[in-house]
Amino acid sequence: MINNKQAKREAKKLFRQCRMNSAFDENRARQVVQQVIATGRRNSRAILAHFLRFVRLDYDQHTAQVESATPLSAELQAATRASLTRLYGRALDTSFSDCPSLISGMRIRVGSDVYDGSVQAGLAALERSF
Repeated sequence: MINNKQAKREAKKLFRQCRMNSAFDENRARQVVQQVIATGRRNSRAILAHFLRFVRLDYDQHTAQVESATPLSAELQAATRASLTRLYGRALDTSFSDCPSLISGMRIRVGSDVYDGSVQAGLAALERSF
């Protein structure tokens, strides 16, 4: 049986095998998971748990969630998409949604980065200062 550190190292090695041209390949990931399961090793569950964590982190880093109080015009969506692509690269998947609780403004989340220019965030910051 291997320890947690070794399982993480194995999972990272498997994750690197799933990248082609600096992009994650889902078909390779499926093959890797099937191979790990087929080996029947005792530590396969720990390795796959770490592997799943790496996949989720990669997905989050390449996904942008844009929330606004009102629906954004096509021009504003294109400008936002272009700015995010300039910051994070071409492999960014952008989704737009409406969130009336923001009152006004926009919130953008890419991985662990959050850009919050909403009135709701401003009011929350004001409330914390009192």
